[in-house]
Amino acid sequence: MTDASATAARRPGEQALASLGLGAPALDPADTSTHTFPGGGRWRTEIPSCEGPEALAVVLKEASRLDVPVHRISQGSGVWMLTDAEITEMVEATQERDIELCLFTGPRGTWDIGGSTRTDSRGAGLRARGHDAVAGCVEDAVRATELGVKCLLVADEGVLWTLHRARVAGIVPADTTLKVSALIGPVNPAAYAVYERLGADSVNVPSDLTLDHLTEIRRVSGAPMDMYIEAPDDLGGYVRMYEVAELIRRGAPLYLKFGLSKAPGIYPYGHHMRELTLSTAKERVRRGRLALDLLARHGADGDMAPLGSRLPGELKRFETSA
Repeated sequence: MTDASATAARRPGEQALASLGLGAPALDPADTSTHTFPGGGRWRTEIPSCEGPEALAVVLKEASRLDVPVHRISQGSGVWMLTDAEITEMVEATQERDIELCLFTGPRGTWDIGGSTRTDSRGAGLRARGHDAVAGCVEDAVRATELGVKCLLVADEGVLWTLHRARVAGIVPADTTLKVSALIGPVNPAAYAVYERLGADSVNVPSDLTLDHLTEIRRVSGAPMDMYIEAPDDLGGYVRMYEVAELIRRGAPLYLKFGLSKAPGIYPYGHHMRELTLSTAKERVRRGRLALDLLARHGADGDMAPLGSRLPGELKRFETSA
């Protein structure tokens, strides 16, 4: 790691373009996020779509081989797609390396019988449809946390608020963190602030938000932000590696998520998709190495949060007494 901070980073092509009279306008210091993770770090890393113990083993091996620091590993199919033994194996493997494991909760509208989710408008989309779907998410949350999972991924505002209340009430451990899925991510600062107050400890934002959008969000909320540096095709397939330093400068505290475009979807995962899942898991780690190499070349690889850190710091919440 260098000692350079994101605010002092060299911009891509800066010297060559300046010598040709094509230098970029000066950065506005007012655009720099004033927020950090606890302890002062400005960015963490996440490897998403790690769908079981075998994929996790591939990710951990490749991360070690390529020297990719990992703060969080997340899964997208859901708690209910894993056996207790599989969850326990994943918990133990990540705990050994002080990595946060995040598992998705419960039923989602895109997988149930609601026909509107298959229309062009997508209807209720990823939300939990009806009481039973919310109950399924809570069931998953209780089961996962009892097995040692400390981070839960949610795709519904009502589920988020319910699990936050459950956390306050001691139904799930108080140090459980709640992460909002990119599939329902907010696209404006007012919505982002609402997710924070509903209990979110980190919030995925769509990867097509502009740099100015990130600055607008940071002016109203310091809740950690998750962003795909490369997004899966069903989230747009965006590849924003050359913007990583600026994404950190504007969006800190920021989780850099290393997704993969031009790859078939793997949710909900089963052994029939084993080879694809393992090969894409390995490539996501390599994509992480590429992004980290870019940061290093631009002098922007400083200010990474310490490995093993996972808590979000003090956040604003709605009252839960009502």
